[in-house]
Amino acid sequence: MQNHEVRAHKSAENLAREDQLAWKIAQVAIDPVEVDADVVEMIGNRIIDNASVAIASLERAPIVAARDQALTHVAPSGGAGASVFGVDTLASPEWAAWANGVAVRELDFHDTFLAADYSHPGDNIPPILAVAQHTGQDGCALVRGLATGYEIQVDLVRTICLHEHKIDHVAHLGPSAAAGIGTMLGLDAETVFQAVGQALHTTTATRQSRKGEISTWKAHAPAFAGKLAVEAVDRSMRGQTSPVPIYEGEDGFIAWLLGGWEARYSVPLPAAGESKRGILDTYTKEHSAEYQAQAWIDLARALGAERPDVRDPEKVASIVLETSHHTHYVIGSGANDPQKYDPTASRETLDHSIPYIVAVALQDGGWHHVDSYAPERAGRADTVALWNMITTVEDPIWTERYHDPDPDKKAFGGKMVVTMADGERIEREIFVADAHPAGARPFAREQYVNKLRTLAAGIVDDAELDRFLGLVDRLPELSADEVRQLNVQAPAGSLTLDSTQGLF
Repeated sequence: MQNHEVRAHKSAENLAREDQLAWKIAQVAIDPVEVDADVVEMIGNRIIDNASVAIASLERAPIVAARDQALTHVAPSGGAGASVFGVDTLASPEWAAWANGVAVRELDFHDTFLAADYSHPGDNIPPILAVAQHTGQDGCALVRGLATGYEIQVDLVRTICLHEHKIDHVAHLGPSAAAGIGTMLGLDAETVFQAVGQALHTTTATRQSRKGEISTWKAHAPAFAGKLAVEAVDRSMRGQTSPVPIYEGEDGFIAWLLGGWEARYSVPLPAAGESKRGILDTYTKEHSAEYQAQAWIDLARALGAERPDVRDPEKVASIVLETSHHTHYVIGSGANDPQKYDPTASRETLDHSIPYIVAVALQDGGWHHVDSYAPERAGRADTVALWNMITTVEDPIWTERYHDPDPDKKAFGGKMVVTMADGERIEREIFVADAHPAGARPFAREQYVNKLRTLAAGIVDDAELDRFLGLVDRLPELSADEVRQLNVQAPAGSLTLDSTQGLF
């Protein structure tokens, strides 16, 4: 990997194109390097993972609305269109990316990468796959595009922090998806450069979507970024240009939205001919909750089984979670969001409340993507009582571990300190989730397939899952027609269609 120093520049400096980060991203995108076998395997795992969580979401309101929108944009001119999860109707690729992106993101249940900033790199799959289907790309081209999408997003997330400036993490997704599409289509550097710039410029928004009363937009935000990335590539292919330099300009991204004139970012990118292996540093979720909650759910379910008395609020005085800055301030009591302790809060809000998640995981011995968020579950009196006994504190040691660049030292957990009503003190700690590559039960293809079959049970027929999995097993060998079949359909008539009304 080569580190590229990035900072804001005055217009008078005339920063050369080859010195701009967007151009360097384009150079990675056009590099014809082969994709390593273990990267191909992981890309297949993540395609399965995305399908799992999308199928489980097919009848949730945001997905129904997004699907209805997409299906009003069918039969595009100049191409074959792209598939939409659950149905056999083809939509225009940007709208397929939109609908599928919302379905993938709704349950907060797919892959993650956490470093200087946060990300769900699997959000690259819907836009890149939609364009592959629309333009008739084969499996080899699709794999190359996805390897680039993951690589660019992971590399940006490693060193450019968005959240400290209250910018939503999807600002790294637009450029990565545009770069991945550029790789897949074999576009030239100038076209990719312009697409990356447009994608960044149009996908930057504030983090209010993840603050306070969290709304359904949390699922829509990455889908919107993916849709805009598709449109940015389309415009760039037609010769339209972007603001330059987009990252480094005097009125650009770094100068006014990130760290300003004193900021310096060292962005690692693969050198020419170097394999794109960023996806291997990412990890998926066993539980449908914000990633920092994954290890805590595993710890809570183990402790609840070992000590059933900690489930009873009458026997507990307090529970303190000693953890990282992010966990404390974003999903913990350090956020100072009263909604995180509100039994009537939205699913999206409860998903970002570690006190709620730990209370339920302690009492139930696990986590369910629907039942654990049900209003009757959140409102149960003994749960509310236990929930209000749980607080978080930042421990600098856990913050340091959270940001450690060494994957073998990076940790996303913490220490749970339970003080019982009789004065007994119970301490347990966990470093990473059980499903993490360094965890107690790392996910491999078997676990991804099991996740798919579990979440699709009663929604999609087993024969349809077998057909889909058979395609994923041959991913780099797929023909263009087979890539167009990389979708999972629900039985005819089983989905709610055309039930929402809007402009289209």
